[in-house]
Amino acid sequence: MSESVSPKIEYVTVTGRRLEHYWTRPRQAGEPVLVFLHEGLGSARLWRDFPAQLAERTGLPALVWSRYGYGGSDVLEGKRAVDYMHREALEVLPALRDALGLDDAILVGHSDGGSISLIHAGAAKWPVRGLMVMAPHVFVEDITIAGIEDAKGAYETTDLPARIGRHHTDGDATFWGWNDIWLNPAFRAWNIEEYLSGITAPVLVLQGEGDEYGSGAQLDTIAAQVSGRAETLLIPDCRHSPQRDQPEAVLDVMARFVAGLIESETV
Repeated sequence: MSESVSPKIEYVTVTGRRLEHYWTRPRQAGEPVLVFLHEGLGSARLWRDFPAQLAERTGLPALVWSRYGYGGSDVLEGKRAVDYMHREALEVLPALRDALGLDDAILVGHSDGGSISLIHAGAAKWPVRGLMVMAPHVFVEDITIAGIEDAKGAYETTDLPARIGRHHTDGDATFWGWNDIWLNPAFRAWNIEEYLSGITAPVLVLQGEGDEYGSGAQLDTIAAQVSGRAETLLIPDCRHSPQRDQPEAVLDVMARFVAGLIESETV
């Protein structure tokens, strides 16, 4: 799939919400699946051609979807709660996996999607072959809040609403649903470190050296507390979105990591 080819968007209803998704190619029986979980203002389409490129490099199919309130999935109603990522990880993702037969999953998460992946795997209730997370958060830092405050200012004073609106059914609902909860004082206590020790699958953690939403302390904390093998990489000349800022480097390290997951099963 190239950027000029639109994926075939399908819909599935889980936990009472209609969610858009697409496959990079049909899954063959017994194949592991790359399951993509997007960032806090992302969607299935905003991954652009990265899922297709990673699927081609690894030889595996990828399932790419938009969570509730994003892209072409059902529009967010009301405000998000502090535990919204827990609900995605412990209720929605398990239901989606059941509905689409994602029994052998390699989770690929960015930012919020990375945190959701960590919670899901750390709950140790559903099998996960491996995790590849980019710029995940396991606790809230001052730099995170500062970055989100900057995003609020940009949304109020620039053409950011129009740009976000091109990618979501209701751009205002998407933006404020994300921004409001992260800037809620109650969210400062949000922390998912309790889930890290439950992660036994291999983990690859990537972050940009110039990430405007988090520091290397996030990588260090994950590596120190997971029970399985952890590999971390701080990427130079890169901000919060490694898959956009340094796609070739990310594709190379992810393809190698996935190859190790597959080889370990055959040894």
